Amino acid sequence: MEPTVQHPHQVYLNGDQIYTCKGCHAHLARNEDIISKGFQGRHGRAYLFKNVHNITLGPKEDRILMTGLHSVADVSCTTCESVVGWIYIYAFEEAQKYKEGKYIVEKSKISKENLWLQNE
Repeated sequence: MEPTVQHPHQVYLNGDQIYTCKGCHAHLARNEDIISKGFQGRHGRAYLFKNVHNITLGPKEDRILMTGLHSVADVSCTTCESVVGWIYIYAFEEAQKYKEGKYIVEKSKISKENLWLQNE
């Protein structure tokens, strides 16, 4: 008997404004979970989210980012395994502690799905 491959259970988000993985359209986040659109990722603009779904975490590593030293882990889409951003695990500077447990998702790695208005 051959082993079966277990595919991760995918979460489907409810709502009119959903961000999806650009590669496979797996639901990643709701527009209402954005904390800020003023962040910079490795490939351009990025959003800070309080919740992101259908992701797996890479290994924890310390990185020097624009705002100082942080412990982070890359986050990848569970469906297509594309790296879409990272999670802040620990901020070494007190002023950056608000980022801990939050996610950076790169704008170039996501698409909008459902009922977005033209100006959003």
